[in-house]
Amino acid sequence: MSQEKPHWAELFTEVVTGGLCTGCAACIIVCPHDVLDYDDQNGNYKPFHLDVDGGREDCTHGEKGCTLCTRACPRFRNWEEEIDEKLFGRVRTDDEVFGQSLDIVLARATDPELATAGQDGGFVSALLTFALENDIIDAALVSAMDGANGEWRTKPAVVTNRAEVLATAGSRYTYSANTLAYPEAVEGGAERIALVGMGCQTSAPGAMQARKAGKVARRLGLTIGLLCSKTFDDAIFEELFEAKYGVARADIVKMNIKGVFQLWLKDGGFVEVPLKECHAYTREGCKACPDFAAEHADISTGGIGESNDWTLTIVRTEAGRELLSAMVAAGAVETRPGDEDPAALALLRRLAGVSRKRWPATAVAAPSLRST
Repeated sequence: MSQEKPHWAELFTEVVTGGLCTGCAACIIVCPHDVLDYDDQNGNYKPFHLDVDGGREDCTHGEKGCTLCTRACPRFRNWEEEIDEKLFGRVRTDDEVFGQSLDIVLARATDPELATAGQDGGFVSALLTFALENDIIDAALVSAMDGANGEWRTKPAVVTNRAEVLATAGSRYTYSANTLAYPEAVEGGAERIALVGMGCQTSAPGAMQARKAGKVARRLGLTIGLLCSKTFDDAIFEELFEAKYGVARADIVKMNIKGVFQLWLKDGGFVEVPLKECHAYTREGCKACPDFAAEHADISTGGIGESNDWTLTIVRTEAGRELLSAMVAAGAVETRPGDEDPAALALLRRLAGVSRKRWPATAVAAPSLRST
């Protein structure tokens, strides 16, 4: 960061209304003055400044020297290189299209209940359960279902035990700013907090740490990234799934994307929706996001392999490596070399390259695709 002390006025212009905001909500949870809030209505998924202390576009606290919102933002100015230097000690090389890594494996839970409840082998569910039960973390920020009568609606949530991990397992594909559950975790006494989310969210702790954003940076000590090409606006349920395929939101029990949008229904039915029909419902915040592979997580995961029973797992930091090694030693997960699924690795590289091409030429150059 430069010495000029940029604050909300710059963040609002350059990121929030400048086409770079992913809606991760990191700026909100670090704000010490409670003047930022979140708008998730009508496809917005963006922070906004309350009509106090400077109005929507400015901030009197920022004018007095508060810069925490810009220090937390994982899309503000030279964010990628700053986070790379903090987490890895160097900027990624041109051939590291999907980011820096130590190991790439295929992993799955050995516990049948976790494997069944989770997505693609239940690796993330096993990881959270292991970390909670072995005093590695106090809580984790995840997404949960929030619909009346079991409808498919998501919300940020805190998990602190196995039962809560199981209750929130699975992928959503609509957006949940999981960081917004941070205050609840702290109120519950958590000091060591894991964040599970897409790259837009899991870059936030690295940004906070690189720019020294106080206690929030210290508490968010473990990040689990989810590979993500995009998420979809809630309108996809009524306007596509129900209008064209007769699938009501309340009928859905599970989703996945394997070349098509797959929907499992409460009555045992199964529906596939071509992805090209879903593109119109791409969330606005995803359209300029360059990070498919959650490049600043300790461990990045995704079900892009040939089998639904294994998770492609990218270990990026020493903390991630130590955690996975402990899980394997304890028999909580089993792993195979990642190169046993070359198609998954090729797809990882291709989708990461596609996402990097989204980054606007008008923004800082670092996240751009430099070579493939």
